[in-house]
Amino acid sequence: MLEVFDGMRDINFISVAVRMVLVVVCGGVIGIEREYKRRPAGFRTHILICLGAAMTTLTSQYLSLNMHYETDLARLGAQVIAGIGFIGAGCIIVTKGKRIKGLTTAAGLWDAAIIGLALGAGFYEGAILATLLIIVAELFFAKMEYRILDNATEVNLYMQYSNRTCLDQVLKLLKKSDAKVLNLEITRSTETEHHNACALFSLRLKRKCRVDQLMAAVQSTPGVFSVEEL
Repeated sequence: MLEVFDGMRDINFISVAVRMVLVVVCGGVIGIEREYKRRPAGFRTHILICLGAAMTTLTSQYLSLNMHYETDLARLGAQVIAGIGFIGAGCIIVTKGKRIKGLTTAAGLWDAAIIGLALGAGFYEGAILATLLIIVAELFFAKMEYRILDNATEVNLYMQYSNRTCLDQVLKLLKKSDAKVLNLEITRSTETEHHNACALFSLRLKRKCRVDQLMAAVQSTPGVFSVEEL
């Protein structure tokens, strides 16, 4: 461990103040990236969760070291790890096309809680390093992920259309574009009066065929109301 933090591992006013400041910084750094992308849980939410988790660990230490209660130091922290799932679940939504959004935000909230527990326990090195790695994952690995998705050969498209003739035209378009249909599911939509049919395509594309171009071509087909990638 780093010797610079050795004097701040005991429970006193200075060490608690340092931990609280680091909690705000680490939680805020993670949350500000989510805020920038307009996600449900942003800057303040991550800070509050990180602060709450840190106070949980500090309270456990205080009860044991200062009040001399016979208690398990990890018990309150374990409840934080389990309870944060309820908040994370509120960030996860499923769109009408059965597309899941908010998983990264929920994972970030869970990480913020763990970092808060670590800082509350005085594990400065692990908390700071974890914060840096989370930022690297959210900023730089996200670009890599988007690049991988752009070059993906298998995609899923969700389409709302009007009638069977429209579906036949889309199938002909896919065949013309050298897109192989791996699976096709057709359902009825009850959400609106106009969009009365839905189709879920599992496609394998050629390297030269881009998803955005294919979606634009499908969208321009007469009778297609909407199309989105899942």
